[in-house]
Amino acid sequence: MGTPFLWIAFNLFVLVAIAFDLGVVSRRLHKVGLREAGVTSLLWIGLAVLFGIGVLHYSGYQRGIEFFTGYLIEKALSVDNLFLFLVIFRTFGIDERFQHRMLEWGIIGALVMRGLMILAGTELIERFSWIMYVFGAFLIYAGIHMLIAKKETIRPERNSLFRFASRHLRVTHDYQGEHFFVRVAGKLYATPLFLVLLVVEATDVTLAIDSIPAVFGITRDPFIVYTSNVFAILGLRALYFLLAGVLNRLRFLTLGLSFVLCFIGGKMIAEPWLHIPEHISLLLVAGILLLAMTASLLFPSPPDTKPVSPPRT
Repeated sequence: MGTPFLWIAFNLFVLVAIAFDLGVVSRRLHKVGLREAGVTSLLWIGLAVLFGIGVLHYSGYQRGIEFFTGYLIEKALSVDNLFLFLVIFRTFGIDERFQHRMLEWGIIGALVMRGLMILAGTELIERFSWIMYVFGAFLIYAGIHMLIAKKETIRPERNSLFRFASRHLRVTHDYQGEHFFVRVAGKLYATPLFLVLLVVEATDVTLAIDSIPAVFGITRDPFIVYTSNVFAILGLRALYFLLAGVLNRLRFLTLGLSFVLCFIGGKMIAEPWLHIPEHISLLLVAGILLLAMTASLLFPSPPDTKPVSPPRT
């Protein structure tokens, strides 16, 4: 369904949204409060729902359900991934006034990288149809690994990209406000804030490795894959500030996501012999995630439980 006009129009919308956020919303350095985060989150979710309704109206029931299913999967994975950003910011002591701008630049990088990954995935599927079985097997592996892997404390300062950059770039000893680069005695220096941004970008790449194949398990339409990813990512910054205080309480979300990934992977492998209708996939995914969230609220973690990272592949 992705005509050249739709691709251009949608990406113009994304550019305008990012420019407005950077030039207006994030221009004044401030700590993002719950009210601002809540309103912004509802705005992005509302825009995603309106877009999905538009897909339903203009492209038919199947494409609309595919968009909503892909968006739901990406949104749930984004919530799970927010924990990693929370740990990164706490580890490096990022001032709360700078976190929203860090996330905004991180989101811009994520949009570019995911766009390239979706393009590469589409080309692979068109040339090698058997790659879907590889994606499916990987998602099952990712889901099982997420379920049984030993949980470990995140050490973002040990990130290889962070260590490489800190050794090979001139870096100031202290943060220089919101700046990623500064000039000292006529020489250009990176700030520690730039190194943290590299960690955020590298983290998103690793997280996208299982999220993008999961959406390809729902639809092979690159426009649906791309738009569902973009809407989930664009609302990520506001969602972070809305949920930062309760992320540790979502103890069963990782469990639910592991079942979702295994289901999507199995669906991809069994597609030639067993076709699962799109509305059934949407109901199953929504049901699993709703059950995981409800269980997290009914059976919260003990107060003395130390926060740990969700196991990733």
